[in-house]
Amino acid sequence: MMGVFVPCLQNILGIIYYIRFSWIVGMGGIAESLALVSFCGLCTFLTAMSLSAIATNGAMKGGGPYYLIGRALGPEVGVSIGLCFFLGNAIAGAMYVLGAVETFLKAVPAAGIFRETITKVNGTVVPPIESPSSHDLQIYGIVITIILCFIVFGGVKMINRVAPAFLIPVLLSIFCIFVGIMLCRNNDPVEGITGLSLSTFRDNWSSDYQNTNNAGIPDPEGKVEWNFNAMVGLFFPAVTGIMAGSNRSASLKDTQRSIPIGTLAATLTTSALYVVSVLLFGALATRRTLLTDRLLTATVAWPFPAVIYVGIVLSTLGAALQSLTGAPRLLAAIANDDILPILNYFKVADGSEPYIATLFTAFICIGCVVIGNLDLITPTITMFFLLCYAGVNLSCFLLDLLDAPSWRPRWKFHHWSLSLLGASLCVVIMFLISWSFTVVSLALASLIYYYVSIKGKAGDWGDGFKSAYFQLALRSLRSLGASQVHPKNWYPIPLIFCRPWGKLPENVPCHPKLADFANCMKKKGRGMSIFVSILDGDYHECAEDAKAACKQLGTYIDYKNCEGVAEIVVAPSMSEGFRGIVQTMGLGNLKPNIVVMRYPEIWRRENLTEIPTTFVGIINDCIVANKAVVIVKGLDEWPNEYQRQYGTIDLYWIVRDGGLMLLLSQLLLTKESFESCKIQVFCIAEEDSNAEELKADVKKFLYDLRMQAEVIVVTMKSWDVNVDGSGGGQPDESFDAFNAAQGRIADYLSEMKEVARREGRPLMADGKTVVVDEQQVEKFLYTTLKLNSTILRYSRMAAVVLVSLPPPPLNHPAYFYMEYMDLLVENVPRLLMVRGYRRDVVTLFT
Repeated sequence: MMGVFVPCLQNILGIIYYIRFSWIVGMGGIAESLALVSFCGLCTFLTAMSLSAIATNGAMKGGGPYYLIGRALGPEVGVSIGLCFFLGNAIAGAMYVLGAVETFLKAVPAAGIFRETITKVNGTVVPPIESPSSHDLQIYGIVITIILCFIVFGGVKMINRVAPAFLIPVLLSIFCIFVGIMLCRNNDPVEGITGLSLSTFRDNWSSDYQNTNNAGIPDPEGKVEWNFNAMVGLFFPAVTGIMAGSNRSASLKDTQRSIPIGTLAATLTTSALYVVSVLLFGALATRRTLLTDRLLTATVAWPFPAVIYVGIVLSTLGAALQSLTGAPRLLAAIANDDILPILNYFKVADGSEPYIATLFTAFICIGCVVIGNLDLITPTITMFFLLCYAGVNLSCFLLDLLDAPSWRPRWKFHHWSLSLLGASLCVVIMFLISWSFTVVSLALASLIYYYVSIKGKAGDWGDGFKSAYFQLALRSLRSLGASQVHPKNWYPIPLIFCRPWGKLPENVPCHPKLADFANCMKKKGRGMSIFVSILDGDYHECAEDAKAACKQLGTYIDYKNCEGVAEIVVAPSMSEGFRGIVQTMGLGNLKPNIVVMRYPEIWRRENLTEIPTTFVGIINDCIVANKAVVIVKGLDEWPNEYQRQYGTIDLYWIVRDGGLMLLLSQLLLTKESFESCKIQVFCIAEEDSNAEELKADVKKFLYDLRMQAEVIVVTMKSWDVNVDGSGGGQPDESFDAFNAAQGRIADYLSEMKEVARREGRPLMADGKTVVVDEQQVEKFLYTTLKLNSTILRYSRMAAVVLVSLPPPPLNHPAYFYMEYMDLLVENVPRLLMVRGYRRDVVTLFT
């Protein structure tokens, strides 16, 4: 009763009922006034139902609607709507105070310190009219605000003691109005009063919208036009205030019982009062009297009009008291959630009074009182209230629609369709009142939302959006199925292999440039990367280390603004760990389709068997698992988003790879660092093939794929068994590398043979039997030498070079393959080795 019902009743019953309600009945007629009350009352009733459902779904802390909206729609939405609602409550307090002071000064003109006398209205000389001075409004307003603040400083108990002193006279004044209506007779107490009459009821049934002057008096030349929309804007503040009880949620003994019963009882009580009043006022007086007597309630009140002045003053002061009570608690609740560091000054301990927040609210209230004219601000207050109501309805709609296991409200009378209707009504009423003020309030809320999303701390409250994302992801995953994705819908999902080799400091979870490269594989940042690292050891012993490393890697990904997730796998060895990852990582069609790793440039300085074996094993595992492979050489020199590159992106397209290399080059062009580059496609052809025909075919293919690139055909002599040792005119550095590789392979092979002869077993490497055809080894070396020399001849100044990754030859030791690769990448500063998989990733068709 005292915690929710009385505060809501005080906030809802306001000055509009006393000075505007009979006028509304006269202008809109009984029929449209009933429709108006029903329309606005339905909006607040549905909001109260949604509020009841969310408030009974678990324990509720301070902050009322902010707490509910934030936990349902996320911290950004919660804080933006919560701060708007706080401003609305603080400024509404000033509006109520000014309303009380103005009524008091009209009732008791002698109390005015400054006198203002009006002798001309629109240029016409009229008898002197005493009008309350703006200085009087300011002085009395500031004094009353300070007195109310002292009451609020006394805490909730003090407010509960004082609240009946404001509410009981209000209820008595309404009782006096009803008694006066029953006692009225024809032309008694004044002319135009008919008493309760059926003929007056019929005369006032339909609407009679007229132009009025600024005081609301009908005037054919008046500039104020009235229609149903304008009436909604005028009347709706008379039904707001349903959040007054929930604003004090931290002070309630049992929120789950008090908020639903108290809020709905106050809403239904006031709505019934308004409906009965429409019928009584419509049958009481002529339309002219309804429209010209602004204080008809005082005219008919029993036993004398002064009762109504007391009722108006105390109702507005009671509403101001509730605003000054709820607003600081709302601000303190937002501050306590520690989302915005700027609000830390308003934090309070549990059970303590928000004194600093109360002072700040009083400061805003006094500032608005000093301004005096709130005509421009009051529509925005209504918008903030409606924004909050819409947020509550949307929260209930989302939670009810998702129906997560945690959604078990005690209040059973709710349905998502009713909440959606309530939210829609809030938005409709906002635009009916004023589309311009609606835009202003939405813009302010959006600015706060943007500020919170940039400056605010992340708060995971298990909000409804997270649940919606989860269910949407599950539904999307099921709809994608496990069937092959069409090339038009193909997205690269790279598996970034973080630290397979290379020494990095312990506090660096991943090579600093790997995330930059991962971002280059996405168009406009869309897509997902999976960053994976492997910890060697026993899972039971290293589980905690893996969690810490995963958190560190996730922080790195966020820092690099890369859309992706981090995974740390514990395995006895890197090879076993990767084999498990490549088989199980991902779900359905959201499995990674490209494995990205750094080329192990340091392999020769480290253990001669471990890195080659692991590297070749990973490539073979990717081939078996049907994953594409991208190996980055020169990762240390890879540009970040701010380092603009010029020149060309050169593709050495040797084997059919489903168009992956072409697609990667196009994705590189979408990044700022590479957008100034041009693509060159080098086709390697045998000497006896038709180069011009090949060039025309490739040009046509690229044209059909909507890709701009220059095509260059390079003819290469096929390998000859009797090749001489001259190097065939290769560059000196390539030929020196060729000779060095040939010598190292010969030494390694002789060592293998010696060990095999000594142990009396077949030739073995990497733990398995190998068959070495020395002529084939020489062929591989020569082919990579030719390709390397071609790259150096044409692409020495290229921004990046892409070349097809040769698969590891069967029965060759991993050491031999590393020598082939070293020869291929020799002296090329930035190189991507790309291997596609058994499917197309680009298509010619629309």
